[in-house]
Amino acid sequence: MRRGPCLVIIIFLFSAALASPAAPAQDAAMWSAPAFNGGIFVTPVPGAPFSAEVSQEMTQILKDGSAFQRKTTALIARDSEGRIRNERHQVIPASSTQDPALLVIHLYDPTTRTSLLLNPFTHIASQNILTRPPATVPPANWAQTEPANRRLPPNIREEDLGASDIDGIEAHGYRRTLTVSEKASGTGKPVNVVDEYWYSEELHLDLIRKHDDPRTGSQAITVTKLNVNEPPAELFEVPPEYKVVDVTPPEQQGESHNPVRVVH
Repeated sequence: MRRGPCLVIIIFLFSAALASPAAPAQDAAMWSAPAFNGGIFVTPVPGAPFSAEVSQEMTQILKDGSAFQRKTTALIARDSEGRIRNERHQVIPASSTQDPALLVIHLYDPTTRTSLLLNPFTHIASQNILTRPPATVPPANWAQTEPANRRLPPNIREEDLGASDIDGIEAHGYRRTLTVSEKASGTGKPVNVVDEYWYSEELHLDLIRKHDDPRTGSQAITVTKLNVNEPPAELFEVPPEYKVVDVTPPEQQGESHNPVRVVH
């Protein structure tokens, strides 16, 4: 595989999940899907280290027909042991020249199933021991997770787009089109909602992901500065100035008292 200096990854997001920087639903998603930050799912698989910079761009169609554009950036990384780092940054207007503020750092270790959410403002690291291992492919990837011979509703069409080289990395593309009837679309005419992704089996990562709904807009992630060398170990460790608080539910701890415990 060519070690290209830049890999473009486009992944479309649900703008509602990112409308509020501290959306509770997104926090919940980070607990249940350890490698998910609201836009890209980094699978915690060993033997495929990398680090990259993620740029997210969102275009929302408002009620008056105008477009509201926003953006944010983040760092993602995975080491040879399968440990992952994922970040969530503030969503800012697309015209802004400022760097989006860091809101949350997410760390996950698949060997211990330890998931940590680090708050850079309070220096509190909330720790949760998960009962189940995360997926080894992004859960939203229907071609990798659903039976190929399943029956689809008549208003859904799925396409195999074949293989393609994306900046020196082989990926396979898939597209799903949902046709919303003119009665249900609210526009007086049929609407096609299109989702597309390009998946790298080698990296266990989506290299391209798209979502487009003419009624609401589109969302995108672009990953650049991909480095397939081993990332620094400190990216996956809790900094010494953080206090780790265990928030694992009592039934998972085998305890009946308050689940919130200070670890250090």
